[in-house]
Amino acid sequence: MYIDSHCHLDFPDLAGQIDEVLARMRENSVDAAMCISVSMEDCPAVLALARTHPQLWASVGVHPDYQEVDEPDVARLTRLAAEPRVLAIGETGLDYFRRTGDLEWQRERFRTHIRAARACGKPLVIHTRAASADTLRLMREEGAEAVGGVMHCFTEDWATAEAAIELGFLISFSGIVTFKSARDLREVAARVPDDRLLIETDSPYLAPVPFRGRTNEPGFVRHVAECLAEVRGTTPERIGELTTGNFHRAFRPPH
Repeated sequence: MYIDSHCHLDFPDLAGQIDEVLARMRENSVDAAMCISVSMEDCPAVLALARTHPQLWASVGVHPDYQEVDEPDVARLTRLAAEPRVLAIGETGLDYFRRTGDLEWQRERFRTHIRAARACGKPLVIHTRAASADTLRLMREEGAEAVGGVMHCFTEDWATAEAAIELGFLISFSGIVTFKSARDLREVAARVPDDRLLIETDSPYLAPVPFRGRTNEPGFVRHVAECLAEVRGTTPERIGELTTGNFHRAFRPPH
């Protein structure tokens, strides 16, 4: 019924218990999850998960927080994205919260990822934190609307969400939306159109209420759906139906 559109099952917190994680996905009606790459060094492990387990998919990319890592070019990203289990390019984007100073390297990396997505025709998984204006500017300059994708773990305001939606992107909410302090974010979540909504865990981080503080995992995504159902005046089943359909339309997993 549910799809976790963004998780990191290769991270040490979860990598040693994949069978148990998959079992808990089944127990919580989570039919699939997309494992997100954050570096070229970790990409083989992400791809191995997706090749081994039919309910898992993968992306390829380098996270904006990581500076001293193997830097891919368009050709390399495009080649990796040709793998049938890869649905997207990313996690990519801009983060001016964790990184300061001259961040032109981050902007150039983001441009490279958008160009690779356009070259291979696969959507983008975009991270933005304290950088929404530049994120949207680069998306427009590089023609990201040609491929679309998702603004993952969304925590920005409605104006940012609306601008991303106008570019053809979906808005994905994580466990943050369940936090008591996230009233403004819930107001944004209530306004996102049905056909632009996704859910995620960002496992192993950001476990939703009632598991806040614990290691997060894809099975917990149902609690994000339950929170969205409450703020949108519908049922968790309807949220599952909407977000699963949106995931398939945006990322086009082969059957």
